[in-house]
Amino acid sequence: MHSETVDFLIIGSGVAGLRAAIELAPHGSVLVVTKDKPSESSTEYAQGGIAAAISDEDRVGIHFEDTLKAGDGLCREDAVKTLVEEGPERIIELISWGAEFDREGMKLALTLEAAHSRRRILHAHGDSTGKELERVLLTKVRSMPSVRKYPYALTMDLVMNGNECHGAYVLREGEVTALFARATVLATGGAGQIYARTTNPPVSTGDGMAIAFRAGAALEDMEFVQFHPTSLFHPSAPHFLLSESMRGEGAMLLNVHGRRFMEDYTPMAELAPRDVVSRAIISEMVKTGSDHVYLDLRHMGAKFVKTRFPQIYSTCLLYGVDITADLIPVSPAAHYIMGGVKTDLDGKTTIRGLYAAGEVACTGVHGANRLASNSLLEGLVFGARAGRAALNSSVVPEKRTRPEFRPETVRECETIRNRLRQLMWEKAGIIRCGESLQEAKQAILSWEGITGQTFLSRPELELKNMVLISGIIVEAALRRRGSAGAHYRTDFKERGEGWERHVTWDRENFGFPVAPFS
Repeated sequence: MHSETVDFLIIGSGVAGLRAAIELAPHGSVLVVTKDKPSESSTEYAQGGIAAAISDEDRVGIHFEDTLKAGDGLCREDAVKTLVEEGPERIIELISWGAEFDREGMKLALTLEAAHSRRRILHAHGDSTGKELERVLLTKVRSMPSVRKYPYALTMDLVMNGNECHGAYVLREGEVTALFARATVLATGGAGQIYARTTNPPVSTGDGMAIAFRAGAALEDMEFVQFHPTSLFHPSAPHFLLSESMRGEGAMLLNVHGRRFMEDYTPMAELAPRDVVSRAIISEMVKTGSDHVYLDLRHMGAKFVKTRFPQIYSTCLLYGVDITADLIPVSPAAHYIMGGVKTDLDGKTTIRGLYAAGEVACTGVHGANRLASNSLLEGLVFGARAGRAALNSSVVPEKRTRPEFRPETVRECETIRNRLRQLMWEKAGIIRCGESLQEAKQAILSWEGITGQTFLSRPELELKNMVLISGIIVEAALRRRGSAGAHYRTDFKERGEGWERHVTWDRENFGFPVAPFS
């Protein structure tokens, strides 16, 4: 087996991973491992923008309160305080590195999104904010000779010595390589691909959460999965995200009969938190016997729509939908997981030498439901903090030789993957109950043997991670006998006893077999 030693290993190249790399670059060699090309991450697909209290009409205290309210009582206040207080500094830093946010004259153009009480969302090129952040951060990283990229490499597992992380095993072109480092930062993003409908890119299969769990790290808040209310519903189109900013700018939701319905569900109408809007859409679809609703921008004017949402306009046009003149068919899709690898405010996990930031991590900043456009900000703020903390890692990597093994295979890998994704969508999705969750659990248990096997192919390794993370989400949803934020159970509509607790999992208290590579 090949091996290589660096000072700092970063797994993932979204906003959190790149920001951590920038922090670490002056202090040693940095290797950024990506499963696909370096720009392929959820960051690239983020349209709406990035939230920060930077206008004269806004305050960090108001951003703080909005975040707590969206999190439905389960945010960790110290994490939210860190996010909103350090956020403006990270934005100014981005601008100094060349970020081109949209402006109105000399002032930054700020928009409104659901559950925000002020216009505080910065955006770039109308609806391509994530791409702009990725461009700026990649450009910055390229200027740092100590940072190297290691693309098209799937991380199989962490290199462990007791409770210390010494790096990771990665699979690249059919060969396993051991990458040793004194600090490892997980920034692998989310797990949206476990659901049949998702806005996440194909790489989002829960890998970082799974490898951390197999190594012994704690996962937390895994029952809280956010579904974006509006993704394009078209038989030949991907589940393309239609930004929250569209409703912030005045777009309306109509049912299939052309009637506006959100005011029937909440006084906040289209600007209610995402969990409320998603459930309202599902309820309206059931009432009308339809599989979608409509988003209506026709009253906003063609010139404004094309200027404000150029990427969405051009993409929808490819599928025969002119968003300036047509009603846009939409339905919810899995979008973001609030839970993840449990960390403190500096990205430290429960394993020495292992840090995590971004969607893969759980600081508690999002609580039960993430406030729109807080995710890019979280990646910047906590990516930088994880990078600074990793500088102080006292781990001395010890090269380890993995014994010879015989890789196994999964029959009907693609079939099982599709069944799993449909199962999670139908039984553990936007609206849940004990009966549906038990059905999901029993089906996943029939595949639990996969999580205890060793594979040497990307499809099988991804399936192994997806089965494991799906099982944890379902078990966590069963454990929380109450409703909060994005976790809604029809059999326990109230919060329930002990609702304020955070449910934590590790391999010692979860029954699935695990087979870490090391």
